[in-house]
Amino acid sequence: CPALNCLPFFTPPKVRATHPDCSIVRYFQRQEAECLEIIKSERQTPAPLESPGQRGCPTEWDGVSCWSAVPVGQSRAIGCPDILHVFKKSEARIQRNCTELGWSFPSPPYHNACKLETISSNNDTEAKASYFVTMKVLYTCGYSTSLAALFLAICIFSCFRKLHCTRNSIHIHFFSSFILRGAAVFIKDTVLFSDESLDHCTMSTVNCKAAITFFQYSVLANFYWLLVEGMYLQTLLLLTFTSDKRYIWWYILIGWGVPMLTVCVWVVTRLQHDNHGCWDDYTSPYWWVIKAPILLAIFVNFLIFLNVTRMLAQKIWSPDISKNYKQQYMRLTKSTLLLIPLFGVHYVVFALFPEHIGVDARLYFELVLGSYQGFLVALLYCFLNGEVQAEIKRNWGKWQSSMESNVFNLVTQDFTA
Repeated sequence: CPALNCLPFFTPPKVRATHPDCSIVRYFQRQEAECLEIIKSERQTPAPLESPGQRGCPTEWDGVSCWSAVPVGQSRAIGCPDILHVFKKSEARIQRNCTELGWSFPSPPYHNACKLETISSNNDTEAKASYFVTMKVLYTCGYSTSLAALFLAICIFSCFRKLHCTRNSIHIHFFSSFILRGAAVFIKDTVLFSDESLDHCTMSTVNCKAAITFFQYSVLANFYWLLVEGMYLQTLLLLTFTSDKRYIWWYILIGWGVPMLTVCVWVVTRLQHDNHGCWDDYTSPYWWVIKAPILLAIFVNFLIFLNVTRMLAQKIWSPDISKNYKQQYMRLTKSTLLLIPLFGVHYVVFALFPEHIGVDARLYFELVLGSYQGFLVALLYCFLNGEVQAEIKRNWGKWQSSMESNVFNLVTQDFTA
């Protein structure tokens, strides 16, 4: 029988935190696959158990454990499944005898020998379900707010010709990475959780894997465009505000190209070595193909943060720099210096711990607080930008003057007529 079907006393809690539940399912799937390989090899090359005329019990998978072949009259004893946070540590042994009729029933039964950790009551399960519904509402509101603010910010940078420059082009790409990330979250939720009757732990469809792949690409692009923002800020300080438009293609290559290359390597690796489920199992060792480049981007950004802080301090305290230039340095650096430590600090902290530790805190930071990062970026780089505000006021004044002039002309025409 398939994994977990023969284990009636154990029912994984049906909540939307995929890490703990799916790791349990994957454990039994791996054990079953290994056992079936042994059974297949025994059938292809049958070996006598003791003598050519003596029968025995072949290897068997009972849905929980794999029982190796033994001759008739002998027995086999195994321990409880070794699953962290599911079964309590126990020295009990489960035994099965090989009889003329085949394997005997496990003695003692699994539910007596293997004690489960504290199982959540119905009230706890309902509380968890309510918790995840509330969290989904919060991050849906957060991403919706961020998407609206980001689209508005892109329109502002695109519509006003005076705002067309390398710096704002990089901002637009940075905003676009946040838009992709928000869209990827909504797409992933639609694909994975649109039908609650589906088991997302064992789901393995092209749409599901494509949604996860797109999500991983958007997250990588988000971190690497933040890295580009830091690199550009450092370049401005080093070149004393002498920008070169040729660098924009290098920035685009880093911001979009490196994540694309990383995701392609990850997809090929999963297809070749771990093509199971929906690829959303973060306990897989191949998850480091995604995690390592993100940590690298955060580490480089942190070094840039320290270097920019050092250069900024030198320029501000330098007597050769005028007050106007000091204000320019402060305006250009305050947003990026705020964002660099803000983005990725929690990622580094959580990366040091296994995925099953601090799941609630991880979800809160990555989904709820992370959903409002796009709004914060639009606020700092666009809506609170003095250059943007001045341009909006100037065009608003021109529009008002034009309207007043048109009204005056109409009134004059009516009067003279």
